Amino acid sequence: MRRFTDEVNRLYGVLNNRLYDRPYLAGDDFTIADMISYPWTVNWEGQGQDIEEFKYFKRWFKDVGARPAVQRGMAVTAGPAIDPASLSPEERERLIKLLYNQRARPAPAS
Repeated sequence: MRRFTDEVNRLYGVLNNRLYDRPYLAGDDFTIADMISYPWTVNWEGQGQDIEEFKYFKRWFKDVGARPAVQRGMAVTAGPAIDPASLSPEERERLIKLLYNQRARPAPAS
């Protein structure tokens, strides 16, 4: 767990350093880089991070999260959290297979 928490912390540091002199990841404009990065950051607390450590990331996070289009997009995937204890063993196994141990599919033979 610590290894992954530390890796996430490093990634927040990369974002923070990128944002110290610009409003968005690619510069002055909101781009796909911001769109694709924002969703994985919304659970910073669950990832064991302290947003106060990352001043520039925190500003970006609040600014991006305040955008109406981002709020609408995030609402599309919002739903009730799944309580793992309420799942049958078969459903739990299905989700584990879906979330973990995925490998690249081989390219079709020519």
